[in-house]
Amino acid sequence: QVQLVESGGGLVQAGGSLRLSCAASGSIFSINSMGWYRQAPGKQRELVARITGGGNTNSADSVKGRFTISRDNTRDTVYLQMNSLQPEDTGVYYCYADVTPIAISRRAMDYWGKGTLVIVSS
Repeated sequence: QVQLVESGGGLVQAGGSLRLSCAASGSIFSINSMGWYRQAPGKQRELVARITGGGNTNSADSVKGRFTISRDNTRDTVYLQMNSLQPEDTGVYYCYADVTPIAISRRAMDYWGKGTLVIVSS
């Protein structure tokens, strides 16, 4: 099985910064992409940013210029550097990974972390 563990959430004032981390472990054959979604209270979940195995990235327009997604050399850990945080960034941030597992089928699946809470006060 594959597990994702997030860390780095917390409470910050508007204009502050946080760095989120997500480490994948388990029966992984390859990781096709990793990224972050977030969900605010009463709102639908939205994609924040993603990065492919080849290093290509994309992010939501609302965070461009403020958030940066990156990975380590093994490609099993993803980071989200969040600068100039605003109250509308408040929510639970969920790490995901599109993984081809070590299994007979080799069928790619999405795996999710339990989430890390980010609160930005005004």
